[in-house]
Amino acid sequence: MISPHEPTAAPVPPSPINLDLVRKYSVPGPRYTSYPPATQFTPELGSLALEEAIAEDNTPDAGPLSLYFHLPFCETRCWFCGCTTVVTRRRESAAEYLDWLGQEMRLTAARMNRARPVTQIHLGGGTPTFFPPDELRRLGTMIRELFTVSPDVEFSVEVDPRRLTFDHVAALREIGARRASLGVQDTNPEVQLAIHRVQPQAQNQRAVEWLREAGFNSINVDLIHGLPLQTATSFGHTIDDVLTLQPERLVVFSYAHVPWIKPAQRIFDDRGQLPSAEEKLGMFALAHARLTAAGYVDIGLDHFARPDDELAIAQRSGTLHRNFQGYSTHAGASLYAFGMSSISSTPTTYRQNHKTLPAWRDAIVAGQLPIERGLRLSLEDRRRRTIIMKIMCDRRLDYAALSQVFGFNFSERYAAILGSMSDLEADGLIERTGQALTVKPVGVPLLRVIAMRFDEYLAAAAGEQRHSKTI
Repeated sequence: MISPHEPTAAPVPPSPINLDLVRKYSVPGPRYTSYPPATQFTPELGSLALEEAIAEDNTPDAGPLSLYFHLPFCETRCWFCGCTTVVTRRRESAAEYLDWLGQEMRLTAARMNRARPVTQIHLGGGTPTFFPPDELRRLGTMIRELFTVSPDVEFSVEVDPRRLTFDHVAALREIGARRASLGVQDTNPEVQLAIHRVQPQAQNQRAVEWLREAGFNSINVDLIHGLPLQTATSFGHTIDDVLTLQPERLVVFSYAHVPWIKPAQRIFDDRGQLPSAEEKLGMFALAHARLTAAGYVDIGLDHFARPDDELAIAQRSGTLHRNFQGYSTHAGASLYAFGMSSISSTPTTYRQNHKTLPAWRDAIVAGQLPIERGLRLSLEDRRRRTIIMKIMCDRRLDYAALSQVFGFNFSERYAAILGSMSDLEADGLIERTGQALTVKPVGVPLLRVIAMRFDEYLAAAAGEQRHSKTI
């Protein structure tokens, strides 16, 4: 429960959960951390015109930068995980990786306008806290040597409470980190054993205490529903445990079962421990009810935040943004990503690095940008990205405003799509007028479904198993 003495902004009514509609519209679809989604990336790098694209994004008046660093190492493999990781206990791997990462940063920085202010930095993984504290300090030094870091930069890091020491926390604070995201997933010991991630609640509590003591001003907790052996009752206990940590934000991910991409997940099929679709829906509804009752704002999809958190404020003010890290407050920044498998995003391109450590390293040693695939966005891609992100973030399409941005009559150009949404309107997900399309509260859990109507690529991929379900 949000403490009554804490300052809060105006409350936002929680979005109701209509499980009948969730059942009806729970189909495979993109998460829209990008549009077009990563399934459309091509290995034909010549079509990307990489040098030209980077130059286009680094004009003298270019806007701010967001930097992402993928630190992929984990000591053990969590069987549910869909991330690109390298499982090893060899600590020397961290120093070697940072050597190559520094070379990649220099290769990229040489092509950039280095005066651009860096307003956001995120360390993801894998497990960034696999890296010893002094290696984290070295990374922080490299970042500030090569880029112009804004004094008020939003600096966040993903933390595994099982591998965290106070020295890690001190090092992260020294290099500027202020936000931490804790991977918790579930606090039930039986579920933890089933997913190969044993993490007692005491470790979570200790991590939060260390972070608060060091001066971290925002803590996010990641949970997952739909894991083996989970029930609505047990997941309710997990939520109760996590609320005692008083995080500023929570993300309640739906477990994405994609064994055709992540073979380790096949063990769940072999053991028959996954909850049914109906049970998973029950967990989703319970999590939503518990968190909104505790005072958290439903940001969209699986994100929740305290009413006075920057994310909730951005949602109310119309400045919410979405990128490969999920919802963000930093719209308009070009994302430059470093490390194996990481994805950069500029106004006209997406660029993904090699997904394997040897291929990524070999490209860097050869003096090349370690890019494996990507996409050059067409003008229509960029328009539809704007539309889809408006749905995902603002929950509204203002036809006049979009007409002004695009230079043509929005409602006329997209009349066929708008006209095809009668089923969504009849079910109460949206409201259409001659001036706007507005997502109604009951439609908020199904934002992806509404956005999919503007996705040009879905029809071409019909019948292919490319995405997890929307709920």
